[in-house]
Amino acid sequence: MNLESAGLSTAGRRKNNEDAMLVAPKLGLYAVADGMGGYVGGAVASRLVVTTLESFKRRSEDPLTTWPDTVDQRLGHGENVLLAGVRLAHAAVCAQRRGKLAQMGSTLAALVIDGGRIVIGHVGDSRVYRLRAGELMQLTRDHSMYAELEQAGVTDLGPRAQSPHACVITRAVGLPDACEADISADAVRAGDTYLLCTDGLFEGLSDAAISAILGSPAAADELCRALVAGAIAGGSCDNVSAVVLRVHPN
Repeated sequence: MNLESAGLSTAGRRKNNEDAMLVAPKLGLYAVADGMGGYVGGAVASRLVVTTLESFKRRSEDPLTTWPDTVDQRLGHGENVLLAGVRLAHAAVCAQRRGKLAQMGSTLAALVIDGGRIVIGHVGDSRVYRLRAGELMQLTRDHSMYAELEQAGVTDLGPRAQSPHACVITRAVGLPDACEADISADAVRAGDTYLLCTDGLFEGLSDAAISAILGSPAAADELCRALVAGAIAGGSCDNVSAVVLRVHPN
């Protein structure tokens, strides 16, 4: 698999950035995380989530590594890495929830390369999209009150950008309840483009705008700059993080 990747994170119109980002091609691991719990707590939580996940992915490459959980033999290596990595990240954040950090937590969207496929794990409302043959598809479903009401069939929610329910996260890494990532897999095709992003990006860009940018022949780093700039120009006041992966023919 011939991959080109890049990432960009900015505080947008805020002075502080509570997002964290990971682009690790040698590990086949990519992630974005959006912290919560005030600037100090949010920044600590998001960074702790991605560094814990990266550390475990690195250790998992060693066949002698002792895993924190029993490996699920029904799942592939990528699925097990993300499930265990998120549990470790959750424990790491929970262990530091005291004092100024007592309310901290983080969303996470992560992607692992596993052979000829990608495995996605996510918690919260950070997202993974795929552009294939000109069609943009959201590969994750937000863990938010808005998304849950929408799935339940509530029809009078109004636009997401104007709904108070959109900001209510129902699952996050580090919150007191047990945390499990939603896991899915996707068979990769040459020409695919994947986007991992925090909610600040899609708050300022429509699906049509995201699709148009990702469909450009520009390099991955240029796509990231265009996405972040477009989100800010589109009115996003939140932190904006984007990681782009392009699959080129071998």
